[in-house]
Amino acid sequence: MKEAEIRRLLAANLLCALSIILTAVVPAFFLDGFTVLGTHLTWLCVCSGCVGTLNVVLHLVLKTNQSPKRSSFARKISRFLKCCIYFFMSCILFHAIIVLYGAPLIESVTETFLFAVLLSTFTALQCLCLLGPNIQAWIRVFSKNGAMSVWESSLQITTMCSILGAWFGAFPIPLDWDRPWQVWPISCSLGATFGYMAGLIIAPLWIHWNRKQLTYKSR
Repeated sequence: MKEAEIRRLLAANLLCALSIILTAVVPAFFLDGFTVLGTHLTWLCVCSGCVGTLNVVLHLVLKTNQSPKRSSFARKISRFLKCCIYFFMSCILFHAIIVLYGAPLIESVTETFLFAVLLSTFTALQCLCLLGPNIQAWIRVFSKNGAMSVWESSLQITTMCSILGAWFGAFPIPLDWDRPWQVWPISCSLGATFGYMAGLIIAPLWIHWNRKQLTYKSR
């Protein structure tokens, strides 16, 4: 395994983590009264948009999707439209799952959907950037020993950390602490964000420490 590829992964992940930190600071200079807690829905939109855009740019620049086939312009447009549809479907799916786990069905629909968009940005969007709209590739990557590159290993770790962070973030909501960050979906979205950021740091370190045991084979 090339050490340079791990360094590229670390640099890309640190940029993503830095972008999240900046979304909590920079908008306050342009939007009056902006805070992560006080204007949480605005922050959800800003964070999802910035992280999503940066992920797309990084994957295009670093060319993490090494497809041997050259595609025509029409095929690229078709692939882009499929990715947009898949991303929207993942938002709907996450929204439904969140409701099944106890989120309000009718009340706070906007809050729940924006939280679903954030989760999709941390998980499904990365899959689309790296693997494209290929469900079989998604299943392969998240199966045992299915990763074929450091990027796919990082995808496994960040996705798992994001979902676990969102799940753990739900624990404080029913507690009778009467804290402002217990309002739905603040603790869950912050949990997902911290989980995603932890995954971004953990992934390259874990890959570096286990690089001798990791073998990526083309399939």
